[in-house]
Amino acid sequence: MSKKENSAPAPQSDPSVSSSGTAVPSVPPAEHAKGNLNDIVNIHVDRAARLIGMPEDIYNILMHPKNEIIVNFPVRMDSGRLQMFKGYRVQHNNILGPYKGGIRYHQDVTLDECKGLAAAMTWKTALHDIPYGGGKGGIKFDPLKYSRDELERITRRFTHALAGSIGPEYDIPAPDMGTNSQTMNWVMDTYMNIVGALDKNAMRRVVTGKSIACGGSLGREAATGQGVVHCLVEWARDHRFDLQGKTVAIQGFGNVGSWTAKILSQLGVSLVATGDYKGYIHNPEGLNPHKLAEHVKKTGSVIDYKHSKALTRDEFFAIDCDIFVPAALDLEIGEKEARALKAKVIAEGANGPNYPIADEILRERGIDVLPDILANAGGVTVSYYEWLQNKFSERWEADVVAERLERSMKKNYKIMRDLAHEKRIDYRTAAYAIGLDRIQKAYLERGIWP
Repeated sequence: MSKKENSAPAPQSDPSVSSSGTAVPSVPPAEHAKGNLNDIVNIHVDRAARLIGMPEDIYNILMHPKNEIIVNFPVRMDSGRLQMFKGYRVQHNNILGPYKGGIRYHQDVTLDECKGLAAAMTWKTALHDIPYGGGKGGIKFDPLKYSRDELERITRRFTHALAGSIGPEYDIPAPDMGTNSQTMNWVMDTYMNIVGALDKNAMRRVVTGKSIACGGSLGREAATGQGVVHCLVEWARDHRFDLQGKTVAIQGFGNVGSWTAKILSQLGVSLVATGDYKGYIHNPEGLNPHKLAEHVKKTGSVIDYKHSKALTRDEFFAIDCDIFVPAALDLEIGEKEARALKAKVIAEGANGPNYPIADEILRERGIDVLPDILANAGGVTVSYYEWLQNKFSERWEADVVAERLERSMKKNYKIMRDLAHEKRIDYRTAAYAIGLDRIQKAYLERGIWP
């Protein structure tokens, strides 16, 4: 990849400053206001763009999402009153294929967060050579405070408000934080009933992450956690690191965290600490991930799980473990956490869990970071398989999905690793560089119309 004459601006030397000059906090939201995820993602883009010599014109295009959609809509509550909700959908780039990305329900959803996550999806799908672009959306509310009927009405109204901006060949939502297969079933059903009757069944692939009965794919539920584990297995092989008998701490015990723990347990890795929005727990002898998942399903949290000791947040990040998996919110690991972590490798199950200063500290300490756009791409990979199955009216067996996912994850890990070794750069910069280079080539060959 040669240097171009009019290349992208050089990245800032200070990792806490974005390409726009905006200061980025070096500490996580537990102590101070949360940083701007969009600015932080752009720091990673800056570095990778410089590495590949990206032309400035293309760099400038990629610094801005194509569409930023904000909708405000009323929903009738169980009490009979109407409540207004604000929803977002950011469509970052679609030069390689339809916009693709989750819909999250959370009280802290913002436009800038959606912009950063949508951009990261662009780089993620490009890195994994999936013919999609990047998108992200959400509704700003706490879904835990609403009934199932209210959640259905909120979802259907949001889908109706977005209906003109999504589609099975244009923008394909998926589950994210606070949403699940049931949410996607409602989105699909609402959308299918909006379009013409003759096209109804062709619209099934407007979303992925659906339940099996409604057109979902076998293996989708475990896919993100499985992808994290595939990357860890490859890293362990590279470093002659025997996973048998090792320990893992996982921040977040939702879909990604719980499946990562379950699959790692099959490889002899013991879960010694985990936590969620209510608190953290620890057992040096190991926590049973299957029984813990049942506890969470019943109670909504990991706290009060038997045979465990409560931890503070600071104690959790300082726990003795071999592997650390952030699988909760973005921007959770700042300077203090990076200095406290004792793991030998971090595999990012969450999107954007690290502040830039944390990356610098972990690099100095010799702790490898398997970046989010590589490690947690199992979900979007199997979403693509679901979309293909819907498109061609097929149903793939679970072993077919699993084999294709494993092959894809391991292939892309090796491509990233080889570039990192060749250029003597960190894994995150290598991953971004591969994705950016694929997008850059598409722009250079297609040109800009008119």
